[in-house]
Amino acid sequence: MFGVLLTSFSALLLELSLTRLFSVILFYHFAFLAISLALLGLGAGGVFACIKRSWLGRFEIQTLGSLSCRFNALAILAVLLVVLHVPVSLQLDRINALKLAAIYFCSAIPFFFSGLLFSTVFARESRRTGMLYAADLIGGALACLALVPLLNLLGGPNTVLVSALTMASASAIWSRSGAGRKRAVPLVTALLLLILANQCWSFIDVVYAKGVKLNQVAKVEFVRWNALARVEVNQRPDHSKWIVLDADANSALVNVSPGSWQGPWKRDLMSAPPALANVLRPHGEFAIIGPGGGVDILRAVANGSENVVGIEINPIIANTIMRGRYADYSFGLYQLPQVHIVVGDGRSFIRSTAQRFDVVQMTRVDTWASTAAGAMALSENYLYTTEAFQQYFDHLKRDGFIAVTRWEFRQPREALRVVSVAMEALHRLGVSSPAKNFIVVSKGPLNEDGRPVIVLAKRSAFTAQEQSQVQAQLAANPDLSLLYSPSEPGTNAFHEVVARNDPSAFAATYAYDVSPVTDDSPFFFFTLRFRDALKSLVTSHRGMDWKINLGVAMLGIVTLISVIAVLLFLILPLAVQRAGNRGAVLQLMYFVAVGLGYILVEISFVQRFVLFLGSPTYALTVVIFFLLLSSGIGSWASRKYRMRPRALYAPLAIIACMVIIDTLLLSRLSSVVGLPFGLKLLVTASIIAPIGFLMGMPFPLGLRALAAGFTMGPEVTREADWRGNTESGTSNNVVEWAWALNAGASVLGSDLAIVTAVHLGLRVTLALGGAAYLLALLMAGPGQSSARNFLRTAKLRD
Repeated sequence: MFGVLLTSFSALLLELSLTRLFSVILFYHFAFLAISLALLGLGAGGVFACIKRSWLGRFEIQTLGSLSCRFNALAILAVLLVVLHVPVSLQLDRINALKLAAIYFCSAIPFFFSGLLFSTVFARESRRTGMLYAADLIGGALACLALVPLLNLLGGPNTVLVSALTMASASAIWSRSGAGRKRAVPLVTALLLLILANQCWSFIDVVYAKGVKLNQVAKVEFVRWNALARVEVNQRPDHSKWIVLDADANSALVNVSPGSWQGPWKRDLMSAPPALANVLRPHGEFAIIGPGGGVDILRAVANGSENVVGIEINPIIANTIMRGRYADYSFGLYQLPQVHIVVGDGRSFIRSTAQRFDVVQMTRVDTWASTAAGAMALSENYLYTTEAFQQYFDHLKRDGFIAVTRWEFRQPREALRVVSVAMEALHRLGVSSPAKNFIVVSKGPLNEDGRPVIVLAKRSAFTAQEQSQVQAQLAANPDLSLLYSPSEPGTNAFHEVVARNDPSAFAATYAYDVSPVTDDSPFFFFTLRFRDALKSLVTSHRGMDWKINLGVAMLGIVTLISVIAVLLFLILPLAVQRAGNRGAVLQLMYFVAVGLGYILVEISFVQRFVLFLGSPTYALTVVIFFLLLSSGIGSWASRKYRMRPRALYAPLAIIACMVIIDTLLLSRLSSVVGLPFGLKLLVTASIIAPIGFLMGMPFPLGLRALAAGFTMGPEVTREADWRGNTESGTSNNVVEWAWALNAGASVLGSDLAIVTAVHLGLRVTLALGGAAYLLALLMAGPGQSSARNFLRTAKLRD
C-alpha cells in the first residue's frame, strides 16, 4: 500500500510540476497538456496491461512494481531534459508541430509505466481495491500538499527531479528482497546528489522559453521560482531593468526617487494614459492592484499621494525584489512611509478591507502564465468580472473612480470589455443610465494594435471640472487621444456601447465577444469567438492578440486530439477485442461515466475556489488535497461495503444531488471572500469533504464487482482469477479495461471542462459532472439489462 501511495505521489507531483514548466517553456495555453498527457499515459498503460496480461503474469507484483518504478525514475529524468532542450515557438509549421509532438509523447512515458503498474495491481488485488484506491488517492493528495513548498524552495526543474527521486524510492519499497532494495539505493543516491548539485549550480534549468534561447536579448541577473511564476530580473541593452514573469510578461523596475523624478521619468510617465488618474486625484488615496516594478506607485507618490496601497500577488516581486535585492536600485520605493504593500490577491484584499479609496487602479494586469491549476485559470481573470467591479465601486469614496488600463486594438475589444463590465456593475448598483460615468483615453489613435487605453469608471457622473482637467492633459500631451467623454460627441465603439446602455445586446452584434464577464465565467481575455479562432490564426500571423487566439484554437485542437487518441488507444482496442459483446462494452461504460464525472467536478471546484482562496495555486493545493483525501477515506470505507443488487444506487444518487446543491452554493462564495484564511480552509473542507467521501466509492466498488464475478460475457457463472482465466479458459481482463477507460474519460473530461467553462460557465460545467454520475447510475440501474447483471453478480467478499 505504501508503494502505491508513493508511486501515486510521484506521478501527480510530476504532472503538476510539468504544468509550471510548460507555462514557462511554451505558453500557458499548452500547460494543461500535462493533465491530458498524464491521463492518456495512465490509460495507455492500462491498455498495455490488458493486451499483455499473459506476459505480465510471469512477474510477481513486487518485481513488476520495483522494475516499473525504477524505469519510471529514469524516464522522468529523460523527460525533463527533453522538455528543457527542445525549443517550440508559436509558428504554425511542421517543425514546431513535430517538436511539440515529441514533448507530448515523451512526457507521457512516465505515466504509461504508472498506469501499467496500477491497473495490474488493481486486477490482481481485487479484494483490496478499496484500500489500494485509497492509497492511490491519498498519495495524490500529499503531492498537492507538497507542490507549493517544493516549487518555492527548489524551483520547477528540481521539483520534477524530486518526483523522480520519490519514484526511485518507491522501487525500493516495492522490492520484496533486500537485494532488490539495494539495487535501488544507487539510483536514489544519484538523484538526491543531482538535486543538491542543481540547487547550487542550476545546470539543469530552462534553456529555451517560447522558442527563444534565454540571455540572447537581455542579461538575466536574478531568477527565482515559486508556485505562481518563474520570476526574472533582466537588464536590457539600454541598462534598464525589467521584472519578467514566465519569460513573457514584464514590468519595468523603477530607478528614480519620487522626490527628484524630473526629466525622462516624469515626462514619460505623466504622458502615459494611466497618468490621468493622478491628474484627477493628485493627492488621493490609491489602491493599486498588481504594481509590479512600482511604476504606478511612483506616479502616485510623486504627485502627492500620502496613502498608496499596493496589492502584489507574488511575494518574490514584493519582498525579494522590491524590498530586498533591488531596494536600493528602486530608491526604497516599497519602503516609503506612505506606501503600504500587501502580498495577496487584489480582489480578496479589496473585498475584505474597511478602507475607502479615491482610485482603484489596475494597469495592464495580466501574466500570460498558467498556474499549477492548469491553463485557462489565470488569477487575474477574477479581477475583471462584474462582481469584482461591484466590489471596487463599493470601496471607493464618494467621488472615487476605477482606473483600468488595457492594451487595445484597431477594432476595440479589451478596453471596450472593461466598459461593458463596469456598465453592468453600475446597473446592478442601481445606476440606470451611466453615460456620464466614463472617460476613455488612448496613447494615440486606434489605427494600430497595441495601444494602451485607460478606462475611468465612476459611480457618479464626471463633473465638468474633471472633464476640463482631462482636456488640459490632452492638450499638454498631443499624442493622447480621447475615445470617449460625456461631453464629446463620437461614433466609435465606445460611444455606441454607452449609448446603447445594454452591453450584452451590443456584444451580440459586435465582431468580438465584449459582453460582461461574471464570476461564473471569468474569462475576460477571450474576446475571440470560438468559430473564428482558427481563421484568425491563419490570417493574422503574430498580432497583439496572437496568444489569445492561439489559446482558443488550441483548446479546440487539443480536445480533438484527445478524442482521437482515446479512440485509437482505448476504444478501438476494446471494440476489436470485444467485438460482438455489446453488453460487456456497455458495462464498462459505467467507468467512463464515473471518470468523466470525477474530473468535471474536480476542475469546476478548482476554478470556483480560485477567487475564494485568493490564488489558483491555493485552489489547486487546498481543493484537490481535500478532494483526494476525502475520496481516499471513502474508498477505504468502501472495502467494508457489502453490496446488494441496488447498493451502488445510493452513493451515485447522493453525489448527483450534492452536485446540484453545490452548484447553487458555490456561486455565493464571493460574498464571504473576506474571511480569514483559516476559516476559508474550514469552509472549503466542509463543502468538499462530504461529496469527496462519496466520490471515492463508485470506482473501487465497480472494480470489485468486476473482479468478483463478471467475465465480460452475457452470462456469469464462474469467477476469474487474476490472470483472467476462468475454468473454461476464457480471457477476462476487464479490470485493466475499466482502469484504462476511466483514465480515458478523464482525458476527455479535462478538455470538456475547459471548453464548457469558457463558453457556458462554471455552473454548467459542475452540473455536467453531476449528470455524468446520473449516467453512471443509469448504467448500473434497472434500465440496462447488462447493468442489472453487473450488480446482480457483484456479491462481494472482503
